[in-house]
Amino acid sequence: MFFSEVLGSKITEEVVKSLVRIFIVAGWGKVSKLGSILDKKTEQIIFEASHKYIKNYTMRHGYLKVLGMREPVALEKVYTNVRFLQKWNIRQFESIENLEQAYRENRSFQSKDTLDLIGLEVANQKQYLMVLGGPGVGKSTFLRKMGLEALKGDEGGYSHECIPVFIDLKRFESKSQIDVKQGIIEEFSICGFPDAEKKTEKLLASGKLLILLDGLDEVPGKVVNHVIDHIHNFCDQYDNNRFIISCRTAAYNHNFRCFTDVAMAEFGNSQIKQFIYNWFQSETDQKIGTATKCWELLQKPENSGAKELANTPLLLTLLCLVYHRSQNFPNNRSVLYRKSLRLFLEEWAAERRIMRKAIYEGLNTEHQEILLSEIAHVGFEFDRLFFDKRDIVDKIKSFLQDNLNAPKHLAGEKILNAIAIQQGILIERAEDIFSFSHLTLQEYLTAQYIVDNCHINKLVINYLTDRRWYEVFQLVAGLMRGGADDLLLMMEAEAQNYLNSSKLQGLLKWAEEITTDISEDYNPAAKRAAALFLALGKDNIFELVTLLNPKLSRVLEISCIINFARAVNLNMARIINNTRTPRRQSTTTRTLSHAFSRSVVEELDNFQIFKDIEFKSIVENLKKLKNQAPSRYEPYKAHEGFNNRVSNIWFRSLKLNSDLINLSSQELAALDNFIYINSLIVRCKQAAVRVSTKTWSNIENRMLLIQNYS
Repeated sequence: MFFSEVLGSKITEEVVKSLVRIFIVAGWGKVSKLGSILDKKTEQIIFEASHKYIKNYTMRHGYLKVLGMREPVALEKVYTNVRFLQKWNIRQFESIENLEQAYRENRSFQSKDTLDLIGLEVANQKQYLMVLGGPGVGKSTFLRKMGLEALKGDEGGYSHECIPVFIDLKRFESKSQIDVKQGIIEEFSICGFPDAEKKTEKLLASGKLLILLDGLDEVPGKVVNHVIDHIHNFCDQYDNNRFIISCRTAAYNHNFRCFTDVAMAEFGNSQIKQFIYNWFQSETDQKIGTATKCWELLQKPENSGAKELANTPLLLTLLCLVYHRSQNFPNNRSVLYRKSLRLFLEEWAAERRIMRKAIYEGLNTEHQEILLSEIAHVGFEFDRLFFDKRDIVDKIKSFLQDNLNAPKHLAGEKILNAIAIQQGILIERAEDIFSFSHLTLQEYLTAQYIVDNCHINKLVINYLTDRRWYEVFQLVAGLMRGGADDLLLMMEAEAQNYLNSSKLQGLLKWAEEITTDISEDYNPAAKRAAALFLALGKDNIFELVTLLNPKLSRVLEISCIINFARAVNLNMARIINNTRTPRRQSTTTRTLSHAFSRSVVEELDNFQIFKDIEFKSIVENLKKLKNQAPSRYEPYKAHEGFNNRVSNIWFRSLKLNSDLINLSSQELAALDNFIYINSLIVRCKQAAVRVSTKTWSNIENRMLLIQNYS
């Protein structure tokens, strides 16, 4: 059958019979056998009408065709089980302080330890259910899915015998159109059910309907209070039926006291994976393992930006489409975010058919991007994640007047509401408080503003070591189509300002000297970074080694040198900070034992990237100390003495004056910033569309060297 793809071929006939039975029992009274009180003609009419009703529902609500898909896909094939937040979690959205904390801690509005509930189970338990959530999180899809489950009867997951009726509330554009009952009658009439008006009344009276009211927030403001009153009265009058309503969280004022309020939870890893495997289920995709490849690629660190966008069905759909077209995710995250932004501004609004005319005459997509980038940048500069409605309205008015000669009496509030409803980029999180739907979008728009307004120099001077701007720098590099050379050179020059002590300069000189004239297949910057790591044992330096040369970082790991460096420098950290850390000291002993138990000597013997350093001899000298290692129960001084002997062997073998690593807190902070900048330079180069070969070669050759100091 035409709808077997949605409901399943094995149960399709049973679905029709179930609907016929419900309609006859409600309309003509309880009967023991179909047709016993009906003539054959009426029975056939009801059967055909039921068949048509199921067809209409499945065709209108059982398929998805969004975001440039060539063909519709059955909702059942891609549907991912949704989860709801516990009621107490919804209350957190009423506090701006809680919103701010959740956003900063998780880059999300949902706490990591939030308990959630399975959506279908909640729908089965609650007669009156209010489903809340932001744009694109799957509220409408959930309602449609519940209708499909109800249509399946005993074979479905919905445990109540009901006929589902789906009504889009935005159809109620005037007071004269507000009539839920008439909407239900129309659904039955167009399918040919006999005497639809009277039989609808009987169905309602007998409680045989699952009434799905979608998009309360999309009802025009001039009639929204009338719609709410009407739904209240309707629910009171026909209180034997079951109701599910959907609404944006911020637009809901807890008007429906008899309804249980639940909020859609963001997708977790299991749901993201399920969605991807559901999406790529064609015969070809299954044969070549597209879903597995897509999921595994999404887990890689370089695709963390894409993964962050995957917590809603809307943007996860975008990611699947991007991967489908190229079998990869864009190396340039700016491209991915640009596509996401255009999705919000154009494709999603068109799909939903909301306000298809321009929000304001002349306010095209480009103007909207510029306006949003200005809002994003101002907020990011002042570390603001949330925006007061009045501030945004004033900004909209000012922007339109400055750019489009808009009249002073322009209704900026209406434009804000239109943007918030139509695109879902700005979302009302609480009453009159807005934020960007994703922090990634605010970061992207901030980067767009910087590039458009040539603020690269200001960005480097003011925010180079501010970790909050880490993503913005990389996005800026990805947006500089003429080349990111100037950005990288400015960052390189600024990094030198942090080499402000003789010890730091001495460390870099040592790293340069110890790695000179070695013919191993590693670039000089990577070798200098490896030397600094062995001296200091800091994870951020090891990260820089990995960025510059992954092969070298793997050698460090395989040979257990990474364990030696960390163990020795845990001890040095104790000396620098003058603190007792017996637990850390014992780490040194455990690390040495672990390293010697694996044949590291053979590994180290091949590790010749530093001039005149034989790691084999280092291991032999350390092995002599192994049996002298104190037990965990011996006095503190015994551990201290042992660790000092280990450190002395290590630094003497590296030809490093240990005074150079006895850094003050200010010097440690300066070094951290210096390493951070160099890592960011590499990240920006990787994110850039264009960087000249000559520029990058020069930067890489100079990296971790002292320049222009006397």
